Amino acid sequence: MDQCLECGFTYDPDDAPAAGPAITQGAAAVDEILRGHAPDDLAKRRRPDTWSPLEYACHLRDVLLVQRERVLTARWADRPVCAPMGRDERVEHDGYAKQDPVDVARQLTDAARLFTNVLDQVDPPGWSRVLVYPFPEPVERSLRWVAVHTVHEVRHHLLDIRRQVQDGRTP
Repeated sequence: MDQCLECGFTYDPDDAPAAGPAITQGAAAVDEILRGHAPDDLAKRRRPDTWSPLEYACHLRDVLLVQRERVLTARWADRPVCAPMGRDERVEHDGYAKQDPVDVARQLTDAARLFTNVLDQVDPPGWSRVLVYPFPEPVERSLRWVAVHTVHEVRHHLLDIRRQVQDGRTP
């Protein structure tokens, strides 16, 4: 994917070294939303086939934690094959809709800091290290791509959350 048609994000591997601040800013925006809305409203699904704002925030927290581990593994292992994160299964198995939004906001901020710290440690040759990324199908990806893709995840899910809290319904 070179560009996301839904959110307009363009993948540019040269942006990888600047991924940290973009991820931190996006996480801060989600944090603000989680702290500024009623917990019941954040946990409410506007449509049965669309996650609630709280569920998207929990997913984003977990994405950052999983991506951190993937990058760390790729720094020391040759071409590691990453396991799928179980994105849909986690919603139920971790009880996303039942979590406290303030706790999730703090955890998301911490996850962003942990992940961006790992990105800050990648030296120029390190960006070319590869792993086998599991989604949507297993394919070899560089750490550059992983960093940029994670920025896309943050921006896209921030948009998903904003769409719901701005007018109380999913577009």
